Amino acid sequence: MKSLVGGLVSGIALGLFLKWIQDFTNLKVYTLLLNVDYVPIIKNIQLPEIIEFGLHLVISIMLALILNVYINRKSLKKAAIYRLVLRVSLIVGLLLYPSTLLSERTPSITDAYAFLVWMAGHWIYGIILGRILSHKGGERV
Repeated sequence: MKSLVGGLVSGIALGLFLKWIQDFTNLKVYTLLLNVDYVPIIKNIQLPEIIEFGLHLVISIMLALILNVYINRKSLKKAAIYRLVLRVSLIVGLLLYPSTLLSERTPSITDAYAFLVWMAGHWIYGIILGRILSHKGGERV
């Protein structure tokens, strides 16, 4: 349950943050978050935004589940959980940003401001997910 809640809450926070930034600055960071132009089967289908956001949340939940299983197997303490989740979140941000090269709809790979906003969003994601996954009590996955 913790993985589901963590994945949903942190994924929604990331999406809202990037959508808000895109709405106010016209940086296509929310578009990048939802971008599926590089997925072979899906790239030719025009998906509604809600479906694209749903795919983002499914990936977020899967990441939270994987992290939670690892955390439980290693019996990590609160501070170690925060560090792990934050690092993984930032690494995911770093690994996904170059996908901007695969679409005309996303920011340029050289747009430093878009990159900083993208990484800030993944930092927020990591802080929220780390807080939820480090909470003792409740169900363990």
